[in-house]
Amino acid sequence: MTAASVSLGRRAEVRLSRGRQLALLLGLWAVLYLIFNGKLTLAHSDDAPLFQSLNGVRDWIDANRTTLPLFVYVLDPIRDGIGWLIDALTWVFSNFSWLGVSAIFGAMGLVFVGWRTAILVVGGFVAFGLLSLWDQAIQTLVLILVAVVMSLAIGIPLGIVAGRSDRFLKVITPILDVMQIMPTFAYLSPLTLVFLIGPPAATIATLIYALPPAIRITALGIRGVSSEAVEAAESLGSTGFQVLRKVQLPMARSTIGLAVNQTIMMALSMVVITALINAPGLGESIIQALIKLNLGQTFDAGVAIVLLAMVLDRLTASASKVSDRRHRGLDAVSQMRRRMLVIGTWLAAAIVVVGAAVLAIPQSFPADITVDLASPINSIGDWIEANLYVVTGGIKDLFSQWILDPLQTVLTSSPWPLVIIMAAGIAWIISGRRAAIAAAIALLLVVGLQLWEHSMETLALVIIAVAVTMLIGIGLGVAAARSNLFSAIIRPINDAAQTMPAFVYLLPAVALFGATRFTGILAAVIYAVPAVVRLVEDGVRGVSPTVIEAATAAGSSRIQMIFKVQLPMARRSLLLATNQGVVLVLAMVVVAGLVGAGALGYDVVAGFAQFNDFGKGMAAAISIVLLGVLLDRITQGAGARTTTASAARTARAFFSARAVGVS
Repeated sequence: MTAASVSLGRRAEVRLSRGRQLALLLGLWAVLYLIFNGKLTLAHSDDAPLFQSLNGVRDWIDANRTTLPLFVYVLDPIRDGIGWLIDALTWVFSNFSWLGVSAIFGAMGLVFVGWRTAILVVGGFVAFGLLSLWDQAIQTLVLILVAVVMSLAIGIPLGIVAGRSDRFLKVITPILDVMQIMPTFAYLSPLTLVFLIGPPAATIATLIYALPPAIRITALGIRGVSSEAVEAAESLGSTGFQVLRKVQLPMARSTIGLAVNQTIMMALSMVVITALINAPGLGESIIQALIKLNLGQTFDAGVAIVLLAMVLDRLTASASKVSDRRHRGLDAVSQMRRRMLVIGTWLAAAIVVVGAAVLAIPQSFPADITVDLASPINSIGDWIEANLYVVTGGIKDLFSQWILDPLQTVLTSSPWPLVIIMAAGIAWIISGRRAAIAAAIALLLVVGLQLWEHSMETLALVIIAVAVTMLIGIGLGVAAARSNLFSAIIRPINDAAQTMPAFVYLLPAVALFGATRFTGILAAVIYAVPAVVRLVEDGVRGVSPTVIEAATAAGSSRIQMIFKVQLPMARRSLLLATNQGVVLVLAMVVVAGLVGAGALGYDVVAGFAQFNDFGKGMAAAISIVLLGVLLDRITQGAGARTTTASAARTARAFFSARAVGVS
């Protein structure tokens, strides 16, 4: 027994922690880099054979799409049908005039939520006109409505099936994972090949991006229905359809309402980006402003997008809650009053619409009633450029020279087999064998796509942006978890930040630092920090009060409490925060290709903008997906290997050390 104990003890002593294993692996990489620097590198070429082959595929499809049965009988009718829906809804809105549209949506807010929401909705629509963006806002709204209706028509039934069938849920979960890992740009190149550019392709891209939350949240709502209620209905002889219609759907009403809300928010984020494939609306205004570096025009369109997000969010989220409360219990008198309110409100809206038509009120908002925000914002931007360039330029240059350039140099000038081996080794240490295999396969496919150099440049941007994001996010998240006042202050800021589309985050970055790689990193950090703060705060607040009391009783200081107890116990939330930070940063770094981030983001944008770069853009989109899969598998795998018990052991070891005075 003693010999066995000694043997096990020696094994425990010899075994290295994951941190030390990573340190040794990175040290080995440094040594091998010094030896093999510049050998077996893969320089970028805009005329790579694969790009030309993809261009050839595009040319063949363009030449034969009028005769191929798949296009003639399936894809083109889908495209034409979506185009007809968009045109029809646009015609309806245009004939209602700006006053009629505002009245209709205001009536919806009053009927389904309340008078405060009605005022917010009408104020939002009036603001579109005051900003001289009425037509663009309506075009964006039309695309969102069409995409959301299609997403819900597909997503809610699939979510119901996933909620009632474990087998179907297992099949569809990895598909949804891939759809959510993919950055938004990755959808655009294939869609332009199949559906060409224009509003129908933009609607389908938005549909793909907004579909996963509709399915996931609906399935969650169905599965969240009390099993006792389902069993009681079945014991009374209800069929499966009756159980669904009379028990599960009514009890999951609020969750399905949340699915509608989140689908709309996701659609709003994507429909702006689809301006790159000739989708009309506010996204087009933002892209044109970014190309011209017109800060004021970007600000106007950004404000309009935020207002549209607020209007749609308040309508759907609040309506879901109110509807659920009303469904759970209303007497006959209250129901009659509600019906009268509904009828009266819609009659009033109809009168406004008819009156607008009779009085020949213009379809668009009057052009002579505007608010000029662009000029003062441009003045502020000019002042920043003239007076703060020494500071902002110095920060940008120092960061690029001492952090960004060295990492990009190491990744691009290391032998590509060495990078793959080391990435697989890091994945093995952090997340296990499966993650290592996924990492190696992903990077080998990047080699095959002939975009190795640009992929490594993008990877360097992502690594740095994620590191900065986690540093800021953990600090703010811990502060919010430990202070209710700070949490109350930062919560509305996070709410607003998470409703804004990705393009809006380019505004402050461009204003301060111009169009550079550093701008892309800064925009990515601003975009990803809110989600990280939320997850970290939730994890730290979830630490058992008993553990906190024990640490306090042991005489722990505030710093010791955070680093020795709360963060180790919240390790799962930290890993999830890291995973979400990676996904959000990767998406935003690509968007920032529009303002100087370069690498894969620029390749994708060039693929849309220039005919000869289609193949490069398609390959770049696939490379982005592969990098997303690589980083996602590593971080998710780390979460799977980490257990609450290991965090608890860390805390117990700390308490023991405190008890004997070691700490």
